[in-house]
Amino acid sequence: MTILSSFTDLSALGIEAGTLVMFGLLMFLLLTGMPLAMVTLLVALLFAIGWFGPAAVPLITSRVYSFVSSFVFVSVPMFVLMAAILDRSGIARDLFDAMKLIAGRMRGGVAVQTIFVAVILAAMSGIIGGEIVLLGLVALPQMLRQGYDRRLAIGVVCAGGSLGTMVPPSIVLIIYGLTANVSVGDLFTAAFVPGFMLAAFYVAYVLFRSYTDPTAAPPPEAEKMAAPARRALLKGLVLPLLVVVFVLGSIYGGIASVTEASAVGVAGVILSTIVRREFSFPMLLDAARQTLMTVGMIVWIGIGASALVGVYNLMGGIDFISSLIAGVSDNPTIIVLTMMLILFLLGMFLDWVGIADDRHED
Repeated sequence: MTILSSFTDLSALGIEAGTLVMFGLLMFLLLTGMPLAMVTLLVALLFAIGWFGPAAVPLITSRVYSFVSSFVFVSVPMFVLMAAILDRSGIARDLFDAMKLIAGRMRGGVAVQTIFVAVILAAMSGIIGGEIVLLGLVALPQMLRQGYDRRLAIGVVCAGGSLGTMVPPSIVLIIYGLTANVSVGDLFTAAFVPGFMLAAFYVAYVLFRSYTDPTAAPPPEAEKMAAPARRALLKGLVLPLLVVVFVLGSIYGGIASVTEASAVGVAGVILSTIVRREFSFPMLLDAARQTLMTVGMIVWIGIGASALVGVYNLMGGIDFISSLIAGVSDNPTIIVLTMMLILFLLGMFLDWVGIADDRHED
């Protein structure tokens, strides 16, 4: 029996066994250390040929083309470029210092400042990795130096950095919208309140820990900040908040699409660095290189996941997964909790881009 004819036998498995084989093959290849993009592409090709024959390969290419040619996808490198420029400027540092005006007079104030800064950075760039690096460089050393509990300090940085998945303009939502053919603007609208609720819960937890456990966080500074110092710190808030208002305001106000708003955001961040006298062409070139590396990873993972989801849908995967989840319970809450458990397990071995792409399959 030839290799090609053995591939065609995959259709005899049925959707139930086929799903198990597909998932097992994905896990096996991921555990070998293969990149996620190559794993998903390889599995998609194997099942396309094995389930439908060689004629199914053009279906994968058309699916991939529709993904990468989407107008909304242009916003991804724009938001990544925003994060790269922020990473190389002093905007995040000044923004962190300015948060003393809000949280400087409470126990655990530096940790609360970190959450506030994380929300603003998420609303400016929408990417996770750069935000965690910025918070780790700016906030973590200061919290450890002041005597914060090490686990609390690291947890605040990691939790605050993860807000980029929820607070618009989230790249995770953009990737998911492209994969699932859902309006990205609607996703931003739906995620706005939950994202800020999550940040509020983080702040509430930090305050609870700080006031119930004196060893978790140091007391606030006793001396009152002078008016000139407050005005100097306030200046660090102006430019970041203007960028957030222009980006999110243009989207929610219906003035600009997500793609157009991303270009506005990049222009705003570059203008901010010019006003702060931090702009230089080497800095911009370095940010562009980092953007190409990050977006290249996102594109390949998106291509692989898009191909895999397309093949699985043609196999009848949507109906199977829908009936499987519906069979768990008729209670919508139980169904949502089941999906959250699946995402939690996926987070143990997939990065945020892979989860965003695979979430449509769930």
